[in-house]
Amino acid sequence: MLLVGIVRRPHGIAGEVSVEPVTDFPERFVAGATFDWTREGEERALVVATVRPHADRLLVRFDGVSDGEAARALAGGDLWIPEENAAPLPDDYYYAHEVEGWRCEDASGKELGRAVAIERSPGVALLLVDSGGAEPVPVPFVRPIVVSVDRETRRIVLDPPEGLLDL
Repeated sequence: MLLVGIVRRPHGIAGEVSVEPVTDFPERFVAGATFDWTREGEERALVVATVRPHADRLLVRFDGVSDGEAARALAGGDLWIPEENAAPLPDDYYYAHEVEGWRCEDASGKELGRAVAIERSPGVALLLVDSGGAEPVPVPFVRPIVVSVDRETRRIVLDPPEGLLDL
């Protein structure tokens, strides 16, 4: 399952909730879209009735959620989709979840560590690499530092600046 949104709080009294999209494809939030909602062991399927933009969030009303009390019951929950419903990516784009555990190495094949995650930052995506230190090392996920990514072999070739992985 892929996390695509977080229900933050109710908006008004007609059943709308404020949703923070955590996807590069917010266009998936359309009337008729189905999400799995979870929170601390609770789970239910939700179908989008209406959606509209509001600042950096979306105001969403789900089928069967018609008042403020029902909307309040969704607050703090996560919205998920099955991995097979993920949007197809253009060439040279990767989902953060798919690179977890991939081998990171230099051009000669020397292992530099394992990919832990891809993290968003204001400037550039960061590949977190477990290189054996106390904390994963953030490596800018850009060329020329990321030389190549191979889905078949689950391998990422890096050319990091000297000392970057020694942090």
